[in-house]
Amino acid sequence: MAEDQLLMPKMGESITEGTILNWLVAEGVSFEEGDILVEVATDKVDNEVPAPSSGVMKKHLFEPNSVVAVGTAIATYEATEEVAVEKKAQHEVTNKKSASTSQKASKKIAPMAKPMVVQNTAFTVPNGNLFISPLIKSIAQQQHISYEELARIPGTGKDGRLRKSDLMQYIEEGRPYKFAQPSVQPDPTAYRIPQLNLDKGTGKIVEMDRMRQMIADHMVYSKHTSPHVTAYVEADLTELVAWRNANKKNFLEKHQQKLTFTPLFVEAVAKAVKDFPMINVSVDGKNIIVKEHINVGMATALPSGNLIVPVVKDADQKTLVEIASEVNRLSALARENKLSGDDIKGSTFTISNVGTFGSVMGTPIINQPEAAILATGIIKKRAEVMERPEGDTIEIRQMMYLSLSFDHRIVDGYLGGSFLRRIADYLEQFDVNRKI
Repeated sequence: MAEDQLLMPKMGESITEGTILNWLVAEGVSFEEGDILVEVATDKVDNEVPAPSSGVMKKHLFEPNSVVAVGTAIATYEATEEVAVEKKAQHEVTNKKSASTSQKASKKIAPMAKPMVVQNTAFTVPNGNLFISPLIKSIAQQQHISYEELARIPGTGKDGRLRKSDLMQYIEEGRPYKFAQPSVQPDPTAYRIPQLNLDKGTGKIVEMDRMRQMIADHMVYSKHTSPHVTAYVEADLTELVAWRNANKKNFLEKHQQKLTFTPLFVEAVAKAVKDFPMINVSVDGKNIIVKEHINVGMATALPSGNLIVPVVKDADQKTLVEIASEVNRLSALARENKLSGDDIKGSTFTISNVGTFGSVMGTPIINQPEAAILATGIIKKRAEVMERPEGDTIEIRQMMYLSLSFDHRIVDGYLGGSFLRRIADYLEQFDVNRKI
């Protein structure tokens, strides 16, 4: 018989390639229609590829860990009807035996998926080069689990590979290896967190919801990962405020969009990022990734009080009307708890408008894996000394403080300060003759 080809399947609209995790049917082994032949991972999910018909596996064209484009042949097989008949007969003979032993097998396998109970919080990494699939990496990022913590989780896949079920089981058990330390001799000069028996007081107990726990983990992770430095400037927004107040009604009538200050801040930030591209980066080990897109996140409070960061994608390529439309859409969805996964992914720089809550200024924590975050304070009228050709005068001006927290591993004071000053300059030098 002629050999058929098994193709890398399309597993989503935006998926163009997949990673072969594990071949479940070896070369020369027979299978029947519906049997799982191979496990494939994408950046969204792990998939099991079933056999399109009964046959015999002839040759694997790619080894595990290979990244293969969708539609590419990954194996050859010889379709046959005899295999299906033979295997069906075998299943009928051993059906009772398989059913009776399946529960026992599951009981034996289940403990393998559970991490070992750690008594002394010590662990040994079995394989420092352990392969991590895109799906595992995605879940780990969402749960703020480091590579070091992933390496501590026993894997039940081939060659000790970590599977999705292993990771989800680990998370359900409360991440027992979260604070485990390597079983090596401690460095006597290293800083250790003191174990203080603090009096936490008494009162009503309010359990954190899942999102609050994720926020807490994310904030601790960010402070632990990035050495934070915060710079401050103040900006005179008198001209910008006057232009916005004079045009917001016409803007709404002409474009059916509210004109808040947020789109103006997003626009200024996008311009400044183009001027200083090394702000638009993230760290990957010893490498710095300079992002090709400028996606501005805006920290937004949900009705529950939790914080979320919807993202204005490619803000530098959008007009003010387009930015305002996107800001209004995302804000409305946030208020209704209807933001999608795509709405909150991909930010490369974040703005936190603490002025919304009446704060004069703030010192925000970096939204990992970004390199910096901007906080905009309340716009407040103040008496300022203005230098005029005819002499100094005291005038009432619309002033706002801006602060930039940046990761001092990759952003130095000169870059951080210059970038922050550039944002303020764009806001102060706003064109009052601008048409809507």
